[in-house]
Amino acid sequence: MNPEPVIDVRGLSRRFGRLTAVDGVTFQVRRGEIFGLLGPNGSGKSTIIRMLCGVLAPSAGAASVLGYDVARDSEAVKRRIGYMSQNFSLYTDLTVNENLTFYGRVYGLSPERLAQRRRAVIDLVGIDGQLDKLARTLSGGWKQRLALACALIHEPEVLFLDEPTAGIDPVARRQLWDLLFELAAQGVTLFVTTHYMDEAERCSHVGYIYQSRLLVVGDAAALKALPDVTPAHTRRYELTVSDPTHRLRQLRQTPGVQDATLFGQTIHLLVSADVSLETLLSGLGVPAGAADLRPITASLEDVFVTLTARAQSSPALASGSSAVPVSSTDALRSASPLNVDGGSSSSASPPNVEEGCLVASHPRHRPTKTPSTYGFLAVLLKEFSHLKRQPSTLFFILLVPVMQTLIFGFAINVEIEHIPTVVYDLDGRQQARDLTEAFRNTRTFQLLDPVHDAESFRRAITAGRAKVGITIPPDFSDKLVKGEQAQVQVLIDGSDSSVATAALNAANLLGLNRSFTITQASQDVRGLAPARGPAGHAALPVEVRPRLLFNPDLKSAYFFVPGLVGIILQMVTLFLTAFSVVRERENGTLEQLFVTPVGRAGLLMGKLVPYALTGFLETLIVLAVMVYLFGVPIAGSLMLLLTLSLLFLVCALGLGLLISTLARTQLAAMQTAFLVMLPSVLLSGFMFPRAEMPLPIYLLTFLIPVTYFLEILRGIVLRGADLQDLLPHIACLTACTVAVLGISLARFRKKIG
Repeated sequence: MNPEPVIDVRGLSRRFGRLTAVDGVTFQVRRGEIFGLLGPNGSGKSTIIRMLCGVLAPSAGAASVLGYDVARDSEAVKRRIGYMSQNFSLYTDLTVNENLTFYGRVYGLSPERLAQRRRAVIDLVGIDGQLDKLARTLSGGWKQRLALACALIHEPEVLFLDEPTAGIDPVARRQLWDLLFELAAQGVTLFVTTHYMDEAERCSHVGYIYQSRLLVVGDAAALKALPDVTPAHTRRYELTVSDPTHRLRQLRQTPGVQDATLFGQTIHLLVSADVSLETLLSGLGVPAGAADLRPITASLEDVFVTLTARAQSSPALASGSSAVPVSSTDALRSASPLNVDGGSSSSASPPNVEEGCLVASHPRHRPTKTPSTYGFLAVLLKEFSHLKRQPSTLFFILLVPVMQTLIFGFAINVEIEHIPTVVYDLDGRQQARDLTEAFRNTRTFQLLDPVHDAESFRRAITAGRAKVGITIPPDFSDKLVKGEQAQVQVLIDGSDSSVATAALNAANLLGLNRSFTITQASQDVRGLAPARGPAGHAALPVEVRPRLLFNPDLKSAYFFVPGLVGIILQMVTLFLTAFSVVRERENGTLEQLFVTPVGRAGLLMGKLVPYALTGFLETLIVLAVMVYLFGVPIAGSLMLLLTLSLLFLVCALGLGLLISTLARTQLAAMQTAFLVMLPSVLLSGFMFPRAEMPLPIYLLTFLIPVTYFLEILRGIVLRGADLQDLLPHIACLTACTVAVLGISLARFRKKIG
């Protein structure tokens, strides 16, 4: 072995706020070793691996891998190591071969080298027969083989494996370790975390970390020989006896027995040297021929139980130091997982077996049928606790709607003004200047700096600086003086249909008004006119005086802000409900609820009622913003508006519940929710008039619940509509609510899958 360490860790620490995940860890790993890092969950194993892989910066201390500092040279480290995470993290929608190809390309392998390495790792891990299968269809053992192959595709010198055998069967575990031994024989250094004692026995060196501190490092034989593991004047025995579970309690009460632990169907004992074997057997009341007692050496499990007990009794123990004497045998006994506070499981009465199920001994304890609403209060209070402890959710519920109302209310404006316009004036006289000023005074056109050549004029339009180009010919004034028709060319950029339409209408109207002005002036001079106004001047024969109702100033906020209320209410309640259920399914908590007596109606009502109440509070906030900030008065009944808003909230919650029955992940829920929201925004009449849509799409809009709520909102807010006016929309919204809730409840089952 090369004496230089491949992995060198010196006082490495990592803190997350007040939590210290790794505290002053020191160890070295040499080339070709299999270094095993053991410890309970949360002790810091994965954090150490992440720091050594260069993806997590240390808070203190230093570490190097292959001579590269993991903090300063993390990219160099990543190119030379392989990593296999605790959970399968490859692309499940790619085949085995596609995953291998992808990771080979990530590491920059040439096509020729990639083909060689792919063949080599396929042969090494024995995955040849699975190449065309999707990764998600593989069993646990094959997934681990694929993950190992991807970690080896670029020939790393060091391989980090975070609990590589977790969740796979014993045969696959044995085969995976055979592969690791082969890699170590080829000179690859392996850093492995594990929970299994038999795997620790296979490692060249072992480190044991407990509560962020590394307690001991060494080879298995040296660790077993630690004086604290088998203290002076003690011995270890393996006892084979009938009914070992019942005998365990007797042994723990026998004087001189310092530890007794079940090991399969035998009992491992740590006893004082002055206790004779006859004393042990006689205390059990077992004849000499009915029990087998033989001396044994300590196992690694004994080592780690002893170290854990010592760490618990000496919390200030320095990291990485050798084991110190255990001060109390009670501490050692308390570390045994089978110590049951002076009781024995064999003393309990066996349960009755009836029809293949475990049932209580007395008929009065047999379960009765669970009511549908059972557990409603428990789920209801749990959901309120979630809301209270999730500031981000409360922020989303209460503040995001206000922010959205502000942004959309100010940003959405259909009144198109100040269109960038360039003028190419070849005339330059008073008549041409008057025409240019007339374009400026419309406010629809915003005149840019004038241009003086055709090329500049053309480029202003093609470059997008101007959306409209006006060319005034050189004989414009001459033709007007002669009474001839003068042409003005207006070029309009049609990329944006709304802007183009506004510019076209404004240009046509300006030309008409300008013609009327010139005609009126000419008639005044000649004394001829088809009609005259009150002052005796020439005028058009017909005068039109329009009048606008409900919104005389044509403010877009009066139209869009009430619609925003409906869109925002649906979006927030739909997303909250869908994500609440799907998140619980993803985290496994929903499955835990499924095995409790909570009824289906109690579960759903408990989850939906809090969001319905917070959604109603959101309605009040958004309506207040609409009235007091945007100045949109509510012309109709506020009580009717709030009542119908509550009906719509129930419908939106039902949509969220329906999405949760269709989606299995939060990503899928988000995508499905957007599929619902997109037609709600575009086809409900919020942005575009439904009557102008093609007939098939127009008919489709009747299936969108928010369509009816927008009609209700605008009817009450703008027109002061009453219940009778809104009955058709209320009936349709009620029908949508019943249908959505019915489908959602029918699809929701207290079952997995």
